[in-house]
Amino acid sequence: MNKINAVYVSLVALVVAIVALVMCIVCCNKGGSSANVEQALNDNPEMIIQAMQNYEIKQREEAQKKAQELLAQSEDELTKNPDDGFLGNPEGKVVLVEFFDFSCGYCHKIYPVLKNVIAKNSDLKLVAKPLAFLSPMSKYAAKAALAAKEQGKFAEVYTAVFEINGPLTEAKIDEAAVKAGVDLEKLKADMESEKVSKILDETSNLAAKIQVNGVPTLILDGKIIQTLDEGVLQEAIDQAK
Repeated sequence: MNKINAVYVSLVALVVAIVALVMCIVCCNKGGSSANVEQALNDNPEMIIQAMQNYEIKQREEAQKKAQELLAQSEDELTKNPDDGFLGNPEGKVVLVEFFDFSCGYCHKIYPVLKNVIAKNSDLKLVAKPLAFLSPMSKYAAKAALAAKEQGKFAEVYTAVFEINGPLTEAKIDEAAVKAGVDLEKLKADMESEKVSKILDETSNLAAKIQVNGVPTLILDGKIIQTLDEGVLQEAIDQAK
């Protein structure tokens, strides 16, 4: 069952439950009938609206609680995987995690924000976790960045790809990687390695596990931060310190 169908079924079940509750109340109070139930709902339609609003609030609260539990359970996978690429201070006490896609427009918008906060916070480590679902070039770019880590050049290739103008192509990514200082022949070989494929799969599975529903998603101190604003992000970093 997909999410849309699940929500629809849940809402139908909620309405049925409300009607059943009203029937119970009416029957107990008035020795009621279906006509009395219909009249009660017609006289008080806000009962259904209020119940559905309360249901939505409860669902959001439960989802947030579940998300926090999943983040807490996945802390080591998020922040301590030695296969992850990173930027900033490798021993940084403050660890910011970014799920991103090189083909994502909003990821390109937040790139200069992340670049700035890394420059301003010497104790910050950015763990960069590439996803590859927006375009065929997403996977090629992600593999290139992860393969560049084998040459100690993940941060350089990450930066170079995000600074490419216009749509990504293999030629542009290769050119950016070479300018970043990698051996292109070795990079191409490592891009097709089992290790790089495994890292991509593990990142995708982790994103699904902790319910990352879009990119960019930033995680800091066990909390998801949805922002493109440098001030908001800096405030969160200051609090984490």
